[in-house]
Amino acid sequence: MTRRYTPTRRRFLKAAVAVGGTAGLSACLDITDEPVPEGVDDPSTLPARQHAWRDAMATDEHGNPVLPQHHAFLYIDLDESGEPSDETRAAVDEALSVLDRAYERSSAGLLYSIGYSPAYFQRYGAAPEGVDLPEPRALSDFESPDFDTQDALLQVASDRADVVLEAEEALFGDGETANGIDAVAFPGTVAERRTGFIGKGMPAERADEVDGIPEDADVPEAAKLFMGFDAGFRGNQATEEYVTIEDGPFAGGTTKHVSHLQQRLGRWYGDNDHDSMVKKLFSTRLVGDVEGVGDNLGDNSGVVPEDIESLVGEANDHGAIGHAQKMAAANRDDEGNIRTVRRHVESTDEGVASLHFPSLQQGISTFEEVREAMNAADVVAETPAIRQRVNNGILRYIFVKHRGNFLVPSREQRALPRPDGSV
Repeated sequence: MTRRYTPTRRRFLKAAVAVGGTAGLSACLDITDEPVPEGVDDPSTLPARQHAWRDAMATDEHGNPVLPQHHAFLYIDLDESGEPSDETRAAVDEALSVLDRAYERSSAGLLYSIGYSPAYFQRYGAAPEGVDLPEPRALSDFESPDFDTQDALLQVASDRADVVLEAEEALFGDGETANGIDAVAFPGTVAERRTGFIGKGMPAERADEVDGIPEDADVPEAAKLFMGFDAGFRGNQATEEYVTIEDGPFAGGTTKHVSHLQQRLGRWYGDNDHDSMVKKLFSTRLVGDVEGVGDNLGDNSGVVPEDIESLVGEANDHGAIGHAQKMAAANRDDEGNIRTVRRHVESTDEGVASLHFPSLQQGISTFEEVREAMNAADVVAETPAIRQRVNNGILRYIFVKHRGNFLVPSREQRALPRPDGSV
């Protein structure tokens, strides 16, 4: 079950995660005294797919998966240059196995995965065999992101802020134990640390603390995200089986693209009423159908592939097109299956409203195709009211700061895999 905190306590714990280190952990421990569920004696008994979180998360009343409330994205450079040694590989396996033994694999305990970048595999002078994993690149003419080319990305998540911090300290800090299990240091350095959160009420609590959201913005108390609506509907997400690599030495893994987006929501709240927000975030066809933050939608946003069939006509009729509407077809295969799993969370790192957007898919080109549809270049070319960033979904309100691509291998291969999949 998801642990509930008072607003003041939730805000305090989120701030502790953002601070990190022993100071943040100590602050959490001062107000958190409930025991943490323990992990397994034998980590080999855990699911083979690192990315298979769904069965370990809670669900809401509509059956939608509920992401853990607190997240840390740890971008890691290995301490060793060149090809990792067997000793380094064993140390990674031991360090991660501590987490498996220390914490139940759940939102109440700890969910995590580790992925490896194209730059990591270049230590071997080769790309991972059978995996669509290009270097990250800009995905529109109007973005100029920094690229995350660290060796690895470890994402840790829990409803317990103290668990996120304790796990991080056990791997990379001064922590001697993790939930009573002796820690093993990860043989790497956290080159970049980013944090995130998600949950009803959490964005509203923080809206007045960050740049990017106007002081008079009415962020709904029920919203999970700063833009004021629900997301992550089960019916608009791929299954974890679908995004799993099927063949080759990395079968059982997946690829992960992570975008870090800054949000500037002054115009979002200043220029749009509720119906205009629905039109730009969801679809022109859903105006009048979305109540409040979207709880009435159940387990599906209501955006369907047919929404893209008359995009130009819809854009001309309504003077705008919806974010989800543009990508409805690109994010489905020929049989109608959704192609990606998205697990985005908000952030107030450095006092700025932002968003971490992890996307899972069999190959990175799938994400790039879906993201290309978000640009709606054909509509921009044919509809005077639609510009690259104006009236074009939510592009006016988000700005890409970082992009990174990673291979998340199976659990058996998670400790510094070689390009041929061996460890």
